[in-house]
Formats: sequence, C-alpha cells, structure tokens
Amino acid sequence: MVPASEIIRVIMIVGVLTAQLHMQGINSLKEKRSIVKSLIGRLKSRFNISISEVDHQDEKTSAVLGIAVVSNDSRFINQQFDSILDFMRGDGRFYLGAVERETF
Repeated sequence: MVPASEIIRVIMIVGVLTAQLHMQGINSLKEKRSIVKSLIGRLKSRFNISISEVDHQDEKTSAVLGIAVVSNDSRFINQQFDSILDFMRGDGRFYLGAVERETF
C-alpha cells in the first residue's frame, strides 16, 4: 500500500459539448456526410478534441456532433468551446441549432 504522502492527486476535468447542425439544400445523405466529415476533420486538426457525429445520422438536413475536451482547467475548456463554436458559426454550409455544454 502506498503511503498517503506519496499519492499524487491529478485534477482532470472533462468538458462535453453537443451541437446540432442544420443544413439546407442538401439532397442526399452523401452530401450531408461530406459536410460533416469535412467539419470533423477541420475541427480535429485545429483543436485538440475528440469529436463524432452522435445523432441524426440518417437525416439529410441535420446532424448532432459530440465534442469532448480534457484539461486540468475549466476556463481552458470553456475557451476551447467558445473558439470551436465561433469556428463552426463561420462555416457557411450549415447553421448551429441547440448547443449544450457540461463539465465534469
């Protein structure tokens, strides 16, 4: 058993964001998936995040993305989420719907 004086405490905070995307003028799932895949790739390369399409996979005009950020600073997580949302709002291929954030 390790003595209490030798235990290292690590603070790990997990931030989770879900964002609903709405796309107009999309005629097929292939078009939608192209947009979603492109966005996921751009977000992964720009931000150090885990991201996936988590809902509405079979709907042509909407998608729900789940994004996770791990840090030891909740302010950093909130700044990352703000930057991610700004980046997404700047993409003209869709508009953002409901966004939810949680920090654990």
